Amino acid sequence: MKIAVASGKGGTGKTTVAVNLALSLKKCTLVDCDVEEPNCAIFLNTSMQKLEEVRLPVPVFDLDRCTYCGKCADFCMYNAIAVFPEKLLFFQDMCHSCGGCAILCPENAVTESTRKIGEIDHARIAELDIYQGKLEVGEPLAVPIIRRVKEYAKDHSVVIYDAPPGTACPVIDTLKDADIALLVTEPTPFGLHDLKLAVDVVRKMNIPLGVIINRDGVGNDCVDRYCEEEGIEIVMRIPNDRRIAEMYSNGIPFIFELQEYREIMLQSYWRIYQIAEAGP
Repeated sequence: MKIAVASGKGGTGKTTVAVNLALSLKKCTLVDCDVEEPNCAIFLNTSMQKLEEVRLPVPVFDLDRCTYCGKCADFCMYNAIAVFPEKLLFFQDMCHSCGGCAILCPENAVTESTRKIGEIDHARIAELDIYQGKLEVGEPLAVPIIRRVKEYAKDHSVVIYDAPPGTACPVIDTLKDADIALLVTEPTPFGLHDLKLAVDVVRKMNIPLGVIINRDGVGNDCVDRYCEEEGIEIVMRIPNDRRIAEMYSNGIPFIFELQEYREIMLQSYWRIYQIAEAGP
């Protein structure tokens, strides 16, 4: 089963949930898809080993052959190429590596090279496998890294994806092939606003979902009322416990010192499993 832990924005505690759930299950695979800022390994206190560099093809222009006809620029829907009467500009960060410019060029003036956009790392703690994608600083294309890191866990039996924050393309790619989405939120009007956005995305993708309320006890009951109205099950509540906050600030998973939460995590997992089995 593949479980995507997501949230409408950052800072709501999705990594805390993903890490503590993975440690509670013991035998599973944790995939850190928050490739712009992967941090699961910090809480697991482990050194990641590089598996591979993720590289994308990029065009190389032979200006001695180029006639500046502009067909490559006309084709590029991402405006990565600009052609003037005697000048060609290529904006590497806007290139999506489709290869169309090389195919279309009538002068065979475009060949391909590659550039590194990130890497995939791995660690193993007992029966827990951890994979993380890591995007190079300044690189805009997170999706190829997410797709690649998920490949490593595609045949594993129980996989937890720690999704990026928000509801944009990286989150959608993380959610693809998930059997259930766990949406982590806080019981405040701001939390509810972002939860609604996330629920909308997950429902459009036809994925079963459940909600986890973090810092339960702050704010009000707006999330409870919303979930009741929408028929969304709250599968777990993590209280606004100072001890949890202190352990988080020290990079310690809270189930290590608060053993009662391990049992809560395991009970929640079986409910998560049942929701996934029931389907959307």
